[in-house]
Amino acid sequence: MDFRHCRHILFAFFFIFSLFLAVLMGGGGLSFGDKIAVVEVEGVITEPDSINKQIKEYGERDDVKAIVIRINSPGGGVGPSQEIYRELKKVRAKKKVVASMGAVAASGGYYIAVAADKIIANPGTITGSIGVIMEFTDAEGLLSKIGLKGYVIKSGEYKDIGSPLRGMRDNEKKLLQDVIDDVYQQFISAVAENRKLKIDAVRKFSDGRIFSGHQAMALGLVDEIGNFQDAIDTAAAMAHIKGKPVVLYPEKRGIRLWDIIFGDAAGQMIKRLKGGYGLMYLFPYGVF
Repeated sequence: MDFRHCRHILFAFFFIFSLFLAVLMGGGGLSFGDKIAVVEVEGVITEPDSINKQIKEYGERDDVKAIVIRINSPGGGVGPSQEIYRELKKVRAKKKVVASMGAVAASGGYYIAVAADKIIANPGTITGSIGVIMEFTDAEGLLSKIGLKGYVIKSGEYKDIGSPLRGMRDNEKKLLQDVIDDVYQQFISAVAENRKLKIDAVRKFSDGRIFSGHQAMALGLVDEIGNFQDAIDTAAAMAHIKGKPVVLYPEKRGIRLWDIIFGDAAGQMIKRLKGGYGLMYLFPYGVF
């Protein structure tokens, strides 16, 4: 038997042995059987692309029978929250979707959760905060004290609305309030539709207030009290998976010092100070 033949035999042996180990350990993409995929929504919601990519990929996999969306977020931008919500609604037509709430799943975090078939929260989860917010800074007084004056050249009356160089006029406040009221109505309509609640009932407690998981369940905003493992078990039962399911977890990316100093954390703080998120489904004091 020549060396080349021996090498092929050894390669085949190690390949089969690797497959056996993957099945035995019950994890990874080489595992066989029905699977539950976990998608994580962590921190302030600023961009939906990576999350929606995961949702779509799992939705197209025949071996993935259910998705658990693990939410630990105070919310974030209206647009990004709505995009994740919509992608979950689409995949929900093909797969069972369970929302698992961590420490906080408020405002945009809760908006995403209502797209699921079932919502499970810890008894002490902070959730709710149903509402919309925009934040602006008026630095006109400060600038005048230090001898600085800003000038704006604009094409229309409202083009510099929210500018920190001057105070906001009453007609500008009304324009922004009308926009917020419309987006707020979208939020409470989504809650009422998905939670099978009357819209007037939802409106009564949709004034930005927060709830514990227990309080939210009493209001019909949450289905069950339980932890992450309970959400996995519930998803398996809903998908009629027999035995212990294989759970697919997202890849973890380490936090780099560069990211902490110059990346996401610093960027989010700067954007909030500048009002850079625009319309937000955000529990504002749950960020820092």
